[in-house]
Amino acid sequence: MNALLESILDAHGGLQRWKEAQTIHAEGSIGGMLWSLRGQEGILATADATVDVQEQRLVFDGFTGPGLRGLYTPDRVAIERRDGDVVVERRAPRAAFEGQGPETPWDELHALYFAGYAVWNYLTTPYLLTRPGVVVEEVEPWLEADEDWRRLRVTFPQTLTTHATEQVFYYNAAGLLRRHDYAADVLGSTPAAHFSEQHVRASGLVFPTHRFVVPIEEDGHAAPEPVLITIDWADISVA
Repeated sequence: MNALLESILDAHGGLQRWKEAQTIHAEGSIGGMLWSLRGQEGILATADATVDVQEQRLVFDGFTGPGLRGLYTPDRVAIERRDGDVVVERRAPRAAFEGQGPETPWDELHALYFAGYAVWNYLTTPYLLTRPGVVVEEVEPWLEADEDWRRLRVTFPQTLTTHATEQVFYYNAAGLLRRHDYAADVLGSTPAAHFSEQHVRASGLVFPTHRFVVPIEEDGHAAPEPVLITIDWADISVA
């Protein structure tokens, strides 16, 4: 295993603890300009997410209304009643983004797919980087606000649903994730910097509880605005 990735895993609870984890439950709020641009403002203002750690599956309880839930898997998204009765679903959901422009309106299933795979990725990182077919390489460090952050360039296989094939993760001296760069395919591949702060420990694993995403300028530095996405978790637990 890459030496930097090994130290990062240790800082986030250790590989063995991640292998033992079955679900992560996070409650909070997801906002930012993106949702209003896509006609879905407030859809996740109250977010209640349960992630399966060992496979790509996520459920948003209360998605779009009381008694409903949003189910994400790579090949299907659905809004269901809690008894499993399907209200609406979409197969091959990534294909539904083809041909969209930067302000093309989304329906609720577009929002569910994007938020579903993104939150699954975020909550399972750095364990995500150990999955079969993922290639990691340490690249030159980055100076951010007088801190030297070590960086991993990560290449993802087609078997994992994520923002883009190549992404870069930045870690501070304590081995904690501070920044994550990507150009999300479903958003037109515009480069973005995703910052992570306010880390907490839950059942032995470590998670950032405040995240925000902004555009990247031509010199590689993050623009101060607009804030495209915010994620704030008030509670995280692991089972």
